[in-house]
Amino acid sequence: MSLPAFLQSRLKLPLIAAPMFLVSGPALVKAACRAGVIGSFPTANCRTVDELDLWLADIKEATEGAAPFCPNLIVHRSNPRVADDLAAVLRAKAEIVITSVGSPEPVMKPLKDAGCLVLADVASVRHAQKAVAAGVDGLVLLTAGAGGQTGWVNPFAFVRAVREFWDGIVVMAGGMSDGYAIAAAETLGCDLAYMGTKFIATRESLAKDAYKKMLVECRLDDVLLTRAFTGLETNMLRPSIAAAGLDPDHLPQRGAIDIAKDINAVERDKPTAKRWKDIWSAGHSVSGVSDIPSVAELVDRTAAEYATARRAPR
Repeated sequence: MSLPAFLQSRLKLPLIAAPMFLVSGPALVKAACRAGVIGSFPTANCRTVDELDLWLADIKEATEGAAPFCPNLIVHRSNPRVADDLAAVLRAKAEIVITSVGSPEPVMKPLKDAGCLVLADVASVRHAQKAVAAGVDGLVLLTAGAGGQTGWVNPFAFVRAVREFWDGIVVMAGGMSDGYAIAAAETLGCDLAYMGTKFIATRESLAKDAYKKMLVECRLDDVLLTRAFTGLETNMLRPSIAAAGLDPDHLPQRGAIDIAKDINAVERDKPTAKRWKDIWSAGHSVSGVSDIPSVAELVDRTAAEYATARRAPR
């Protein structure tokens, strides 16, 4: 296992509650950390940098001695808040940071100078090699089953291809529907797993009740891969698209990625916000969502499944 000792000793499960746009808030992050898994959130979920400072201070105080919290910096060049959000994360002395939607290189030096563990989202072997060259500590492999902005690669092939040149931290994102999947990812060569969709359907998440109910009702075939809403391949829920008056099978293709537009949509009640507030994402693990538990209940259940899987004869 490539995880540093400070991390291993504080985890009940080798799991990250994945950062989810407009879903991951302080309540979810704090509950995840207290339950023994890494709690993460996109810094873009905060309307302002001042609000981000408040979130970080609250989360840090409430999770002292628990599993680490992990801010997610969206480093795409269209995000005007990268530098300010980075400064806030450094002020909070975050132990782990996830970078996504772009090269981590511009933020690497200040994060590493602060002693921060840096994980980078990657969707291809080429992206993984570039992130390694930039000096990251870990790679989050976005496989075909990941919710939100996703990858296209089969997880089995992706992990083994990356392990040919990388002996650092590997995190699998996509299809983590239970503890058995986490154990399988570990056997394949991963150190941690990303679980997002099942955390959306927890009582502490910021998701609307209708969103959580839809996750319970949906199954794998209800997940649609499309570029229509973000400019990147994204897994979305067909029923939410239809409920918004759109035909899931005849969607327009969105143009260039514009992170600033998405962040501004959080701040103002504009029609552009509809794709996040009323058109919802989910990963392939939606097939494993059957109820709306607390975060602690979800982690306990997943830990029991994981323990059973680890005891099974091989």
